[in-house]
Amino acid sequence: MALQRSRDPVREMTAEELGIGASAAIREHGSSRPDDPALDPRDARLAEVQELLRTYGGVIFSGPPGTSKSWYAGKIASVLADHDPARVRYAQFHPSYQYEDFIQGLVPRGDGSGFERVDKHLLEISRRAERDPRSSYVLVIDELSRADPGRVFGEALTYVERSKRGLPFSLASGEEAVVPPNVIILATMNPNDRGVDEVDAAFERRFAKIAMDPDPAIAAEFLDRNGVVDPLRRRILGFFSKTNRRALRNPLAAVGHTFFMEVHDEASLQRLWNYQLRFLFDKAYRLDPDELAEIKADWQRVFDDGELEPAAGGAPPSDQADDE
Repeated sequence: MALQRSRDPVREMTAEELGIGASAAIREHGSSRPDDPALDPRDARLAEVQELLRTYGGVIFSGPPGTSKSWYAGKIASVLADHDPARVRYAQFHPSYQYEDFIQGLVPRGDGSGFERVDKHLLEISRRAERDPRSSYVLVIDELSRADPGRVFGEALTYVERSKRGLPFSLASGEEAVVPPNVIILATMNPNDRGVDEVDAAFERRFAKIAMDPDPAIAAEFLDRNGVVDPLRRRILGFFSKTNRRALRNPLAAVGHTFFMEVHDEASLQRLWNYQLRFLFDKAYRLDPDELAEIKADWQRVFDDGELEPAAGGAPPSDQADDE
């Protein structure tokens, strides 16, 4: 007997209505991927940051590209602000970034009648936090080392220190300001990619720094999630570990685990090389053609069913997942 089709109307629902869309991930600045996972409240990195904030004015996530620094900063910021996006503010430093972009500056009025003084990221979030002392407000600074933090923070540099919070100080404009205790600063930086020669030592002293290193356990997690199986999986991880052992001598050659997030098979792996990794290694070893040739030979062995010999010198990266 033929089955009758239901005459009930069919309701179509979007991914957002089903709760699997990208909106939540975008609000947390971790990723715009619809399947971007929420941060586990038991996450070890979250607990580490919460403990450090008892002593320091903020936390800097420091490491090479692809080690999830920005992902962790955004996810942890959301947790610390009780998942209220209105209490999280994001800024990205770059070589032309200045005090006027971060503390307070003059901007043209919309009607063309002149300029007005406007509070910028740090001052604006500090004013809001002052009015709501029972809540935490989080300022996330991406690419901290691409500007001169001492110049960007100006006179506020002293007062982001935990022991100086709440003390009044004068701005360049003559106004009085404070950085209240409930303002949390999280920042990311690549120590090998500096917009200035060195990040100001006085600035760094006021912050705790967490090393974010390439992690083979997280790389393996990505490959497992994407269905990559041995022997290809084993050879990819062998290349990953050997390359990062080499990077102990040349930090510019470090390869973060997130480079492998979209690797599903040999075709996607070759795309990774063609459009990203080959350029990273060309830059890192431009003065060492012999080392570059060895890297390329190791990469080819991944496809040729070859087993990689350990790199000379240096200890292998930790097998512990590096919350990033």
